[in-house]
Amino acid sequence: MTDGRALLSGVMVPLVTPMSAPGEPSAAAAYGLLDALAQTGARSLMLFGSNGEGPLLPTAALTEFAAGVAARWRELTGDGPVLINVTAAGTAEALERAAAVRLAEPDAIVVSPPIYYRHRDDEVVGHFAAFAGVGVPVVAYNVPSYSVPMTPGVLNEVLAMPHVVGIKDSSGDLAVLGHVIAAARGRDDVGVSQGSEKQLVAGLEAGADGIVPGIANLAPVPSVELYDAFRSGRLAEADAAQEIVDRVLALHTVRRGVPAVKAVLAARGLCPPHVAAPFVPADPAERAGLLDLLAPLDPHLITPR
Repeated sequence: MTDGRALLSGVMVPLVTPMSAPGEPSAAAAYGLLDALAQTGARSLMLFGSNGEGPLLPTAALTEFAAGVAARWRELTGDGPVLINVTAAGTAEALERAAAVRLAEPDAIVVSPPIYYRHRDDEVVGHFAAFAGVGVPVVAYNVPSYSVPMTPGVLNEVLAMPHVVGIKDSSGDLAVLGHVIAAARGRDDVGVSQGSEKQLVAGLEAGADGIVPGIANLAPVPSVELYDAFRSGRLAEADAAQEIVDRVLALHTVRRGVPAVKAVLAARGLCPPHVAAPFVPADPAERAGLLDLLAPLDPHLITPR
């Protein structure tokens, strides 16, 4: 039986998806980034989330990348968990995506409520129930920005399902996170991870087991320092690390989202700037603005191994 609290502890990086060409994931293109991340103390990865452009990638593009990245990460870290997001608009497609990544032997698959339609609560519960026979533990993903919000009733039912071992909450609402944690604590083995980057310390204070900050692709050391400081009771240091994370997050005021993160990683020699359509890469002016903004924070940013 998977211990979800152990699985979701520490810092999980929701990895960007390095590509050899626009829309073409490449595990080999990810090796430099993986090597650098492994040196920082980041414990686990989540593939194909919003930072990983997952919903923009066809199912056929998932298998080889997931298997290659998972193998490399385990080689680098020994037993670092690899979780894979299979979120889709419908249950059938999500199940197909789960089957497509089995070759990677994920420690868990990550499942959001369906995207696009605003489904009823019983439909959302049925969606999660459909994964009971997949044979891989499930981590639920509450991300209201992109999918149906998980109501308290849905959370209670989903977190009681034996095949669900944890939940990542990216609602950004500490009241919702509080209910998530309360529902999860109905079982000893259900983990909770905070995905709201501006509330990492607040999430840990509320009782989350770990954090999943997208900005850890660029600033993994402050993310790890934040987690370690909090767990060691060094709260002032945890707050200081949160301030650094917040300053790095300002890059999204220049260009929002994945193209901005990849542009900075590309400048550091760690990831090609390619993105999946309809995204377009950061243009030269945006790249210059991003690098200027982050220049004072350079000591806190990821560097090649």
